[in-house]
Amino acid sequence: MPTPVDLLIEARWIIPVEPDDTTLEHHAIAVERGKIVAILPLADARARFTAAKTVSLPEHILIPGLINLHCHAAMTLMRGLADDLPLMRWLQEAIWPTEARHASHAFVRDGSLLAGAEMLRGGITTCNDMYFFPEATAEAFDRLGLRAVLGMTVLEFPSQYAADADDYLRKGLATHDAWRDHPLIRFALAPHAPYTVSNTSFERIGALADELELPIHIHLHETAGEIADSLRDFGQRPITRMESLGILGPNLIGVHAVHLTPEDMERLALHQCAIAHCPTSNMKLASGAAPSTRLLDHGLAVGLGSDGAASNNRLDLFREMHQASLLAKLSTGDASALPARQALRMATLNGARALGLDKEIGSLLPGKAADICAIRINDPDELPCFDPVSHVVYVLGRHAVSDVWVDGQQRMEHGKLLQITNTELLGIARLWQNRFRQ
Repeated sequence: MPTPVDLLIEARWIIPVEPDDTTLEHHAIAVERGKIVAILPLADARARFTAAKTVSLPEHILIPGLINLHCHAAMTLMRGLADDLPLMRWLQEAIWPTEARHASHAFVRDGSLLAGAEMLRGGITTCNDMYFFPEATAEAFDRLGLRAVLGMTVLEFPSQYAADADDYLRKGLATHDAWRDHPLIRFALAPHAPYTVSNTSFERIGALADELELPIHIHLHETAGEIADSLRDFGQRPITRMESLGILGPNLIGVHAVHLTPEDMERLALHQCAIAHCPTSNMKLASGAAPSTRLLDHGLAVGLGSDGAASNNRLDLFREMHQASLLAKLSTGDASALPARQALRMATLNGARALGLDKEIGSLLPGKAADICAIRINDPDELPCFDPVSHVVYVLGRHAVSDVWVDGQQRMEHGKLLQITNTELLGIARLWQNRFRQ
């Protein structure tokens, strides 16, 4: 007798990411209670399983749900607000003053709804976020059904959210405790950057990360100016300072990591740190090109991040895969650098590994969560297709994503989000644009 399952997804191609260099044709994924139970040829799947729901996708590629390893979701409300400025001018003249006027629980909830919807439509099923009012981001992502790791932001200076580093930690830990049993929402400690957090606060953050077994999510070596200032103020490069404070370790996700010496990379590799590579944001802010291929050669888990929509201006991991691969080729002078399969792995399994979630997500394997992205390939502009992996990275874009599942639950069907309407999302965007103009 066939085995009953909740869901059977049949597809033209499946790219499981694990094992590497594997592309399956005319296969199906069987899902039960949110988990993948089998991936097998169509005829075998139909004989072995009887599904409560069967989804036939004969023109589609199935890949693991994409993992956005660095985002400031609520900053979607500031998309395009201050373009074509270098990082510190962008922060000091535009972003920080706007946040001082408008940041609130409602601002973060609404911005995160816009961001979460954009990410799901682009096949992103997991977001590693860093921003104020993480409880508001949790509310938004919970409503949308997006998997997330939410940063408990820490700064030394006051904001609309908290008064000082102790207050940021107190409020962040309270949110962590309130949401600790949620199946899709997890937390990280998120000191903003070495130049905005003191040694005392870093020491406390390191102790808390060990005690609570949490990742540490931090901007690191983003600009040359940041490093020069650290040498002036601390007599050390930021990575060396983080090592002396006990912050470097397998739970550290260093964001950007653009300006690195060979010694910096050796320190990161020694401590088995992870890196969130944000190629589009780094290019747009003229921060530089991170040495992604050398970091990968050192064995680091290098994932991909969009950064916030205020500095990118899209939350689009298809574009990040494309840009990461091309930027690596350009910066190294090697056309074989960062090939398509490696770019896809960065956007999926590497991101999961960086978050400590690679046993749960990041590839399509029996026993893992059914976080799945379906990409339709039927437009003349997209054909012919000789290599589906190459097509995902170099040809297709987020516009081709048709269906998305998170933990076996469908979040988008035939291009339509199931948890929120475009009418509501447009209303949110217009509301905040009008408020900014007041």
